Amino acid sequence: MARGAVRSLPAPSPLESDDLVFGGTLVTGGEAEGVVYATGMSTQLGRIAALTQRVRVEVSPLQAQVNRAARLIAFVAVGAGVLFLGVGSAVAGLPLADALLFAIGLLVANVPEGLLPTITLALAVGVRRMARRRALLKRLTAVETLGSTDVICTDKTGTLTEGRMVLSRFWADGEELEPEMGPEGDGSVAHEPFSGLLRTAVRCSNAGLQSTPEGFVRSGDPSESALLAAAACLGEDVGLAQEERQERRRRLYHFDARVKRMTTADEEPDGTLWYHVKGAPLELLERCTAVRGADGFDRALTEEDRLSVCRQFERYAGEGLRVLGFAERKCSGPAPEEDRERAESGLTFLGMAALEDPLRPDVAEAVYRCLEAGIRIIVVTGDHGLTAEAVARRVGVVRGRPRIITGPEVDAMPQEELDILLRDTQELIVARSNPETKLHIVDALRAEGHTVAMTGDGVNDAPAALRRADIGVAMRASGTEVAREAATMVLTDDSFASIVAAIEEGRVVYDNIRKFVTYIFAHATPEVVPFLIYALSGGAIPLPLTVMQILTIDLGTETLPALALGREPAEPGVMRRPPRPREKGIIDGPMLMRAWGSLGLVEAALVTGAFFYVLYSAGWSPGESTDPGSHLHGAYLAATTMTFAGITACQAGTAFAARTSRASLREIGLFSNRLLLWGILFVLVFAAAIIYLPPLQAVFGTNALGARELAILALFPPIVWGTDELRRWALRKSGSSESS
Repeated sequence: MARGAVRSLPAPSPLESDDLVFGGTLVTGGEAEGVVYATGMSTQLGRIAALTQRVRVEVSPLQAQVNRAARLIAFVAVGAGVLFLGVGSAVAGLPLADALLFAIGLLVANVPEGLLPTITLALAVGVRRMARRRALLKRLTAVETLGSTDVICTDKTGTLTEGRMVLSRFWADGEELEPEMGPEGDGSVAHEPFSGLLRTAVRCSNAGLQSTPEGFVRSGDPSESALLAAAACLGEDVGLAQEERQERRRRLYHFDARVKRMTTADEEPDGTLWYHVKGAPLELLERCTAVRGADGFDRALTEEDRLSVCRQFERYAGEGLRVLGFAERKCSGPAPEEDRERAESGLTFLGMAALEDPLRPDVAEAVYRCLEAGIRIIVVTGDHGLTAEAVARRVGVVRGRPRIITGPEVDAMPQEELDILLRDTQELIVARSNPETKLHIVDALRAEGHTVAMTGDGVNDAPAALRRADIGVAMRASGTEVAREAATMVLTDDSFASIVAAIEEGRVVYDNIRKFVTYIFAHATPEVVPFLIYALSGGAIPLPLTVMQILTIDLGTETLPALALGREPAEPGVMRRPPRPREKGIIDGPMLMRAWGSLGLVEAALVTGAFFYVLYSAGWSPGESTDPGSHLHGAYLAATTMTFAGITACQAGTAFAARTSRASLREIGLFSNRLLLWGILFVLVFAAAIIYLPPLQAVFGTNALGARELAILALFPPIVWGTDELRRWALRKSGSSESS
């Protein structure tokens, strides 16, 4: 900053000031003297840090849902225990000790002990699968949050596009020239009126270029290096120009964002001194008095020439191209002008160069999948609105007539107006955005109940795009360290398609959590019913299941199949359904009806019937003693074993039924989840060891089962799975949206 400049600020905002340098700025060229007038948190970088600190990391939707589920389970379990303690002692006439045992057993039966570790492992598996698809997550709970994302606010450069510039074509006096890009070019030499344009593009540049057998190695500004590569393909000696550039350059007027141009004063081989100018075409045209014609000679600039340049500029901008204009003038004196305004006047307009940032090849398909999944995409970029619209239209984000609004307009809007804009405008592009703009958009969307993912790669994106959004997405290649630190997810390939892949994995993880929750909850009913039978009969019917056997089921036999359901592949159509509402919990009415009602009642009927079958086969009658020492004690142990084995057998059928909420098992494939098959095999081996090994029989109170009982148990899995298959068939036929 120049001396004395701190006495006043010529611009209303420090960001628009001409004479301020911000902390953290890298100096790439030139010399200057400055006065430090602010340090630490008083700087612009400090302001960004303060914004970041004010944004707290909130509880994720999954954490809130698990907390609600834990409270629900605790309420149901404790309430049921207390209620049936009174029922057992007052109504059924059980002794207090037996009623207390009954209440404890009921409480244990209602608590899914394996729920939290299973959820944690399912999230960890989701994180690993996302990493394979180039999305690194920093929080486990963010996996599920991605599945509920219904709005993506994405940048353009580097996310929808590749983040590199390639020259599309040159234009001069109504003619277009498209160079064939490659390390050796096409061998052609630029003809008039392009020779002056190419010479100026090479002279007015600070970039570098080296030709290798594999292609050009660029350095410096992407746009300038793209121009050098195109000039090299058209016969310009770029390598020689690079060597002589500093030697022949007599003055450099750096690019100025206010005037939108850059100028160099260069001595040509014949000893003459020329100004070479590059900048925004329409602004540069105002400094010109002549135009280079197709014959290579200059003529006076007419109004028709101006209209021709304007029309061509609008055409290129409408195609999403970045357009640069070029001009030159011979220096009238022996040395360059000190005054920039005088140097950049009376120019001859040479033509324009249209550059493009190529679209990522997989973005269009990813955008289509997003829209098919009901996810809204809002382009929030610092680029011009026409350029952003053109790119958005090419990738499919925009199909009709979008609403284009600038960042300052968003910042000036009352909150109610912004809410209406975001609610009612389906195709929206926010151009010339700033960090505060992104912050306002995220806050407004979240206030409306949306789950928002927003991309950001700069230091100024950290407080808004990355900390306030539900899912902040940073770029590994082009992003800053601050952005990656603040983000929830980092893309290793910087591609929008990776965001969509992560959302798909998030939906799969959410579905899998519901699958194993359904699987775990389904066993509560057959575990509770035996205690109800015992209590309501006043002890006339012995307890069909012991507390030890319940713990064996909850912590032993059901754990591995539940974990295997957490590895279930995606169901058909997972990205063809709309996002679930933010407030929808993992546990809801339809899922409980399926688990406790449909699957649970079938299991309860089967295992209860099996229990009574064994007792009646031994000659038991209600009220007859089965205590140790009685002649029916062995039959009672076999009957409780049948209940335990029946629930274990039903678990296999429930596991296959829980693999899908609507599709048939044939559609997803019987062997598509091999981990589940191994888990069921472990359950069967583990249950057989408890039933048949004498040391374990004494611990778990079991007795060996005969061939007839085993034949009955073999029917349980297909019965449980078959009844749920019929239910899902009825759902598909009726077109109901109900799912577990």
